[in-house]
Order: sequence, then C-alpha cells, then structure tokens
Amino acid sequence: MIAPRRYLPSVSALLAFEACARLGSATQAATELSLTQSAISRQIKALEGQLGVQLMARQGRRLTLTQAGTEYVREVREVLGRLAQASVNATTQTQSGALALAILPAFGMHWLAPRLSDFAQTHPEVTVNLSTRLQPFALGPSAFDAAIHFGHEDWPGVHYMPLAPEIVVPVCAPDMQGAPFTKPQMLLEHPLLHLETRPRAWARWLKAVGHPCDPPHGMMFDQFGTMAQAAIHGLGIALLPTFMAEPYLKEGQLILASDKTTESIGSYFLVWPDDRPAPPPLLAFCAWLETQTQPR
Repeated sequence: MIAPRRYLPSVSALLAFEACARLGSATQAATELSLTQSAISRQIKALEGQLGVQLMARQGRRLTLTQAGTEYVREVREVLGRLAQASVNATTQTQSGALALAILPAFGMHWLAPRLSDFAQTHPEVTVNLSTRLQPFALGPSAFDAAIHFGHEDWPGVHYMPLAPEIVVPVCAPDMQGAPFTKPQMLLEHPLLHLETRPRAWARWLKAVGHPCDPPHGMMFDQFGTMAQAAIHGLGIALLPTFMAEPYLKEGQLILASDKTTESIGSYFLVWPDDRPAPPPLLAFCAWLETQTQPR
C-alpha cells in the first residue's frame, strides 16, 4: 500500500486544481477541462476538505493560490507529469520496445536529434520517447529509463556513459562592430550574455585565453537556444557549445567573436539507474551511442 487513501486525492480534483492555479479562473479551467464551473468549484472544495487546508482564495474575479497552494501545486504538476509519462510508456510498450529518455534541450536538439534517424533505422523495434529537463534529477522516482545529464560523474545511484565534453566558443551577430575581435579584452566592450547554469562561464573563458578578470553582468538566460537567438538579434556576445554554434555559423546567422575555444565545466553523460537491470531498449541505445561517440 503506497499511502492511506485519505492522502490520495482523485486525479480529477488534481487536474481541476492545477488548471485553476495556472489560469486563475474556474471558468477558464472548466472550458479547458470540458466541465462546468460548478463542477470545478466542487472539485477544489473537495480537495481542500480532504487535505484540511485552504489552497485557493478569491481576489475579485480571480482565484489566487495561498502559500500552501503554491507549494502544493508544484508537487501536483510533477506528479501529474510523471503519471502522464508512465501512461505513455505503458501504451507504447504494448506495441514495441520503448525507451523513455530525458534530454537537455540544446544537446538533445543539436547533438542527439541529428543522429537519431540512424538509431531508428537500425533499431525499428525501439520507440524513443523524449522529454526535456534543464537540470540533473533523481532517476529513481521518475518514469524515465535514462537521462542525459551535464556535469561530472558525481550523481549517486546511476551508471554513466560519457558522450561528449562541452567545448565553448564566443559568437555574435555578423554586424557587431569590430567583430571578429583579435584580443579577448575587446569582447568586454560589448554586452556579454550569460547562462543560469554556467554563471562563471565567461570568467573561465577569459582566464583560459590569458585575460583573467571578472566579466560584467549581463542578460541571463535559462537555455542556450534563447541565448543564441539573442545573439543573432545583436543583444550581445554568447558563449555557446561548438555543437550548437556550428549550424548558426554555417548559415551565417552568427560569426565567431573570437576563434579561441575552451572546455566548459563538465561533460555530457547518459545515466541510468543502477538499482535495476537495464531494459533491452536501453541496452540497444547504449550500444548504438558507443558507435556515435567513437572518434571518426
């Protein structure tokens, strides 16, 4: 038994609560879920009654989350997402072998995706289901068979397969004045774009190329893709992985602000749980990945 039933709300109540929290309106939630407004209100009241805590309050025409509701909806969204992914996996596995893989957006789009057609051709019996995650997470309680993480080999409870180091290069719009720059310090005369997960990236790059300093603060982004688009539109100089910069450089949307590259703070790894046998689709995927990571 997972937990006493009094702690397990119905999925309908959780869906109604999540929709109201996101939309701020029982009417809009009802439209999205194809229910009546009164049905949504009953679901919310039933959920609050079951938990014994107020989750939402009305402010004018809008529904707002209480502190308890704010914390609860975060967990509810994660649980609903995992439940939906588990259902997709179960449905797919009845038809063929399925691999549920969590990927990092930039690496998944620019390194993995171009190669996946080869895997599909050599392993037509395996269906790869991809979902994006921005940060490493514990695989044990998740619905994923494996994930691509960035960093070092310091995650507990998993096996590792190294895929590629992250080599970074500064890029900018073709019309940026003075580019490409012959000296590293010349880049500091222009806005530098930063990534949330690599806050010291520019400081490491500058030190590696012989100009150690604390770079100025600039626009912050949560994904490489968004930062690349900002660079294309002339908002500053971006430090991008080479695998991501190459397509933009070939198309002429970006140019090298400097031809100096450095290795980032970590590498990309395929990881999977070490507390259970790897399923056949994962074994096939690992064997295929080994052919993709060998020097050519």
